[in-house]
Amino acid sequence: MELTESRASLGRPRAFDIDRALDRALRVFWERGYEGTSLSDLTKAIGINRPSLYAAFGNKETLFRKALDRYVEKTVAFVLDAINEPTAHRFAERLLHSAADMVTNPHNPPGCLTVRGGLASGAAADPIRLELALRRSQSEALIRKRLDRAKTEGDLPPHADPADLARYLATVYQGMSVQAAGGATREQLRTVAGIALRAWPK
Repeated sequence: MELTESRASLGRPRAFDIDRALDRALRVFWERGYEGTSLSDLTKAIGINRPSLYAAFGNKETLFRKALDRYVEKTVAFVLDAINEPTAHRFAERLLHSAADMVTNPHNPPGCLTVRGGLASGAAADPIRLELALRRSQSEALIRKRLDRAKTEGDLPPHADPADLARYLATVYQGMSVQAAGGATREQLRTVAGIALRAWPK
């Protein structure tokens, strides 16, 4: 983030746009993962030196958590939009198609931060892996809540288990993220979504 000199008064200190800085940090973490991102990568992307980064955001882990909050705020909308679909099958269809669109959005790095960001190997990254696992489980819980409602309304057959179905949808979505990071196209992932939906309980 470039520092911007305040023009209102020559005596006022320099300031920078926190939101824009978080967006830039988010992109770096999204592209490189948590452990793959260095402090130098972050200071270069944001446009501040290391002491200023510590003063504004704390350490690297704290900055990642702030960026993750921003990411979740922006992306959880596709799950919430799908929840409004009138049937469980329509919900599942929109969820997977929206996921395919999201992880292949050309304006963003491919894949999903909550999946890619956790591809780390060192013990120092354990708190981040746990945090990302928590975020994925929260998303799965939203899906399950919608399917629990479908079961109560008789929109799912008696043998269907909402917890199993929620895990199934989350697994397909997370697999799409990995595939997108490897170069899979939107059309290919929408085809995967269609195949996955053929297994929907009837």
